[in-house]
Amino acid sequence: MNDSQHGMSRRRMLGALAGVAGAAAVGATGLGSPALAGNGVLVPPGKRGIILYSVRDRISAAPDATGVPYGFERVLGRIAEIGYKEVEFAGYTQHTSILGRQITPAEIRKILDDNGLRANGSHASIPGTVTPDTIAAFEQTLDTAEILGMTHIGTGSDPTSSNYKADWDAAVDRWNTFGEMAAARGLKLYTHNHDAAYNFLLDSGPLDGQGRPTRSSGVRKLEYFIARTNPEWVWFEMDIYWAHVAQHRFRTYTDPDGVTRTSVFDPLAVVAAQTIRFPLFHAKDGAFNPASSAGYDMVPLGEGDIDYGNFFANMGAKGYHNPMWEQDNAPGGAADPGRSLRYAEVSYQHMSRLRG
Repeated sequence: MNDSQHGMSRRRMLGALAGVAGAAAVGATGLGSPALAGNGVLVPPGKRGIILYSVRDRISAAPDATGVPYGFERVLGRIAEIGYKEVEFAGYTQHTSILGRQITPAEIRKILDDNGLRANGSHASIPGTVTPDTIAAFEQTLDTAEILGMTHIGTGSDPTSSNYKADWDAAVDRWNTFGEMAAARGLKLYTHNHDAAYNFLLDSGPLDGQGRPTRSSGVRKLEYFIARTNPEWVWFEMDIYWAHVAQHRFRTYTDPDGVTRTSVFDPLAVVAAQTIRFPLFHAKDGAFNPASSAGYDMVPLGEGDIDYGNFFANMGAKGYHNPMWEQDNAPGGAADPGRSLRYAEVSYQHMSRLRG
């Protein structure tokens, strides 16, 4: 990838935002995209979502004199005014001074209903072991999801942080267990992943001093996991920004014979190959920065170089997916308490104007 390619990506994005259809060259995903014909909406109004982590500063804020919304009632009200219809949670608490106690899931559900919002997921905790106690704890997680009216329940971390095949095999068994529990309640259990999940699995070659493989067959960790989990029980939320960071970071591996091989990750191809298993996305944008170890700097949606027009137009199952806007660095702190909600509005406008 080079700067000229990223420049083309930015121009295609701006063209999509203006509702202009045109021929798309090779995008940030590395795939050649066909000419985008027509002006169909790529993200239908009812599918436009936000993860509340992006506005966490205002959810957790105490009442203040800034005039900026705070707490669930006011922040969710503002999110609905902007136009969002779906909400992904990153915790269920707010500042206790608002009510004189902590808010309950049932009270949050009423706020959602009053504002025409739908809870569509949560970065909850998935147990690291399967025991009677962890099963009981996960049942409580599912109870909360049902109170809030969710259709998906997930986690914000990888099934395992390990690079080794044996640990991913154990994660497959664990996630199938908890995924079956979620499915019995009509919920889809999903894992949300950052770049590390797309590194290469260590599954072959000479063993190290602890009996672990030191080389790779070339399969990536999450792709291994996708292929071995039950498609009716385990689902995925791709963070499109972090998937592009993985494209930048994880480009070579050492094969079983000790030869260095190059394999550039293609986020779009992974989704297109099993698009139904990716019901959710984090729509997070990045400005290309070759000086950064990540390759990108986080920016509001539409102000970066990730080709969302190409991605959403070519991933298949149009209208099925639920993208949630996220920007980790959206909060502006005490100097700019309204920034995260401003970025939420800017990003919604860009999401709503995507055409393909």
